Amino acid sequence: MDDAKTRTRRRILEVAAGILEREGAQAVSTRSVAAAAGIRAASLYQLFGDKDGLLAALAIHGFDLYLAEKHELAHTADPVDDMRRGWDMHVDFGLRHPAFYLLMFGADRPGRRPPAAEEAGDLLLKFLDHVAAAGRLQVPPALAAQLCLAAVTGVTLSLVGASAEERDPEISARMRDILIDSITTDPPPATHTGLAPRALALDAALTATDGTTLPLRPTETALLRDWLHRLAH
Repeated sequence: MDDAKTRTRRRILEVAAGILEREGAQAVSTRSVAAAAGIRAASLYQLFGDKDGLLAALAIHGFDLYLAEKHELAHTADPVDDMRRGWDMHVDFGLRHPAFYLLMFGADRPGRRPPAAEEAGDLLLKFLDHVAAAGRLQVPPALAAQLCLAAVTGVTLSLVGASAEERDPEISARMRDILIDSITTDPPPATHTGLAPRALALDAALTATDGTTLPLRPTETALLRDWLHRLAH
């Protein structure tokens, strides 16, 4: 894409984002955005196709904003505390950008995954692999990621849908602590730890390798990981 088209595309997204945040997704139309951006509707169609294409691009733009804030969270020596801070940042983002959040994480029809769900799940899974490697996870990272994402998006969507007067600030913190406490464990003692966290830590270490450094055949590695998953449960 040449510089002129890139600038036009950026301008359209900025204008559309402003309409989205002020008036909601129902106010975002190709006509309203083109008029506000000072361009012909044909130019918008060339770049985004139709309204659905524009909304999809806005969802990606929202996820870029979300990632920028995520990357500003510094990791500490306590991965479980990092989980809590990541949860709080997620909820705070949704409350500050409700229209974006609904577009990113709200399903517009049954059976359709929200635009940001897969990207957010992959990001969370990578982080939870580190939690497992530290011996702090009681369930496999994939299951932990599904539980965390379901819980935090559910809480955030319910808070976004409530009026400011109806929101209970304790709801998010309580759900966060209940969920995280149920899937994590205390730091392992220097001489002993539970079997499940050790199995998950070894499985996370195997995941981090490319397989070429292991003195095992692929079938043996698959069998080992199956055993580790059984021990983890």
